[in-house]
Formats: sequence, C-alpha cells, structure tokens
Amino acid sequence: MEMRVNNAGLVNRGLGAVAVLLVGGGFYYALSPSAVPVDTAVIGRSDLMVTVDEEGKTRIKDVFVVSAPASGRVLRSPLEVGDAVEGGKTTVAAIEPTLPPFLDLRSRRELQAQIEAARANVELAAAEVNQAKAELEFANSDFARAKSLSQRQVVSDRTLEKAKIDLETRRAAVARAQANKLLRERELESAVARLTGPSDEAADQHAAGCCVSVRAPVSGRVLSIMKKSEQVVVQGTPLLEIGDPEMLEVTVELLSADAVRVPIGARVLITAWGGGELSGKVTRVEPAGFTKVSALGIEEQRVRAIIDFDQLAMSEAARRLGHDFRVFVRIVVEDQKDVLVVPLGALFRKKDAWAAYVVEDGRAVLRTLELGNRNNAQAVVMSGLEGGERIVLHPSDRVVDGVGVVQREAL
Repeated sequence: MEMRVNNAGLVNRGLGAVAVLLVGGGFYYALSPSAVPVDTAVIGRSDLMVTVDEEGKTRIKDVFVVSAPASGRVLRSPLEVGDAVEGGKTTVAAIEPTLPPFLDLRSRRELQAQIEAARANVELAAAEVNQAKAELEFANSDFARAKSLSQRQVVSDRTLEKAKIDLETRRAAVARAQANKLLRERELESAVARLTGPSDEAADQHAAGCCVSVRAPVSGRVLSIMKKSEQVVVQGTPLLEIGDPEMLEVTVELLSADAVRVPIGARVLITAWGGGELSGKVTRVEPAGFTKVSALGIEEQRVRAIIDFDQLAMSEAARRLGHDFRVFVRIVVEDQKDVLVVPLGALFRKKDAWAAYVVEDGRAVLRTLELGNRNNAQAVVMSGLEGGERIVLHPSDRVVDGVGVVQREAL
C-alpha cells in the first residue's frame, strides 16, 4: 500500500515539472524576438556611370529673323510654317506703300488755314522779289552814272566804289528774295500735300506703285510667321523666322553645382524624345549663370550648356526632331569599369558615415562603409564590404545590429 502511494507521488511530481517546462517555454517563445523578414541582395562588381540628368530642348543653331525693311502695308504671307525657302531667291514677304490716312474736320480746317497762310507768304515773297529787282535797277543805273562821271573826274573814286558796293548789295538782295520765294512755294506744296486723303486718284497711284520684295536670307524652312495677315507695320517689325532643321543642337539649363562637374567634350545620352537613344557631346558650358525660379518657387542658379549631336545621331534627329523640341539628357561625368558597387537602397547614414546591414548566419550585422562615386541607383564601395556578401535592402526600424532576419517571400 505504501509503495503504490509513493509511485503516484512521483508521477504527480513529474507531470508538474513537465507543465512548468511547457509554461516556461511558452513564455520564452512569446517574449523572444522573432526573425524580421527582409529583402536582400548579393553585391558584386559592375560598371558604374555617373551622369548629370536634366531636361533640355533642341534648337536650330542659326535662326534668322526677317524684319520689315521699310514701313508700309505687308501683304498676306503666301508661306506656311515648315515651307522650304531658298536663300536670295524665295520671296517671303511683300510690302507696299500705305495710303494717306483720313483727316478729321479739325485737322482738315487747320491744314486749309496753313495752305492759305502759305499762299500769302508766297505773294509776300513775290512782292519782295519785285522790290529787290527795282532797287537793283536803280543801283545799276546809279553805278553807270558814277562810272561815267568818274572817267571825267567829276566825282571822286570813293563815290564810284560806294556805287559799286550798292550794286552788289542789291544783287544779293534779289537772290535772297528769290530764294525766300522758292522756300515759300515749297511750304505751300507741303501744306497742300498734307491735305491729301485716300481718294480714288491717290488709290490708283498707290496701286500702280511697286512693292518692296523681301527675300529669304538663307536656305532652310520657315519656323514661325509673326505677321501672317495683311497689316500695316513699321520699319524693323519682325515678320518671320527661318532656319535649317539639319543644324540642330540641344540646350540644357544645369544647376551651377552640376555645371562645374561637366567637362567640355563629355559624352551625352539623349532620351525621352519620342525615339531611341541618341548620342552627343558637350561643346560649350557658358561662363555666366542666371537665376531661375523652380516650379516650387525656389530660386536656383542655372548655367546653360550646349550639346551637339554625333554625326550618326544627327541624321536621325534631323528627320524627326525640330526647333524647341523637348528631350532628356544624361551627361556622363564619370564612367568606371569593373568596380564593387552596392545599391543605394541598402545605404543609410550612421552618424557621420555611411552604413549597411550584412546578413551573417541569419542575423543582421552593422557595417560602416567608405563610398566613392555614385549615381541614382548604385555607389562604389571603397571599403567595408566584399564581393559576394548579402546585404539588407531598405532596412526598416525593426532591423538592428544582431537581430535575426529571414528572406521575405516573393508575392
């Protein structure tokens, strides 16, 4: 009887111990950290191309603006945008003289009064001419009389000289009076001309007049027409633009901090223009910058760079691109071959250095890195990682040094 009781006690104690172990194991499992699911990647060696990316636009190198050589009425342009023109032969515009404007009642009466005043001045000038001629005849006879008396020594030589001076003075007065009369006659003609309006007779004379033909300065195509319809223009008014579409280049406005990194002759990849990838090179970075306000209202210092197409790319671009077309350019500033690279998505800042998590034995281990050149996808690893190591991509705040990690299953 006693032995049976002791065996039952032992069984009860064993079951209690098992229960304690099960409860303790449950608490440990519940409280212990679980492996964090992460995305990983294996780093290796690859080529790295560092570029300055920016939106640009094409333009024709030499755009010629044709302006009106004289004031007048420009006739309706026979050309359309895109039409081909030949330099020195194709007439791109015709300008004819304009008719006189209509006069209001007040202006007409003022001009009529000026005409009457001009006629009176002509009559006055004619009277002055007659007076001057009469005085000249008297001076001429007086000189002849003094000369005759001087030969007979009746009058002194001084009297003869005075008569001669009076004669020359009267001749000058006649010439002055005649010139004044001519001036008054021209003033009368000018006043009469200002009174001329757009009458039928003036219109006939205007229609018989010759037009000023404006010819294309160079061969190319019409890019834009500023004055399409018939209208009155003043001298120097822009009429249309002409350029050669086969002489294309690309302009891009770079941030000044990026512009200092771009060397002359740098290789350029031109994309997002509606076709395949084109190539080119930087021919000029302008020495002066300018301020430009971005879409967010931020003032930025920009520098304009000029890019030429390569010869093969130019043939395709000339057929399909035109003036002021949008393109996207990638200017190559560094091109390194066979270097150890790491995705930017695995990097983060740790104090003043770059860091990443490396997967070792199922755990995330923090590594401090030294980086070289980088683009918008990868960076060159100078130290801190070796080829073939697996790193954590886009680590969350759950990933810390030493935590267990597991590869996330693909969806």
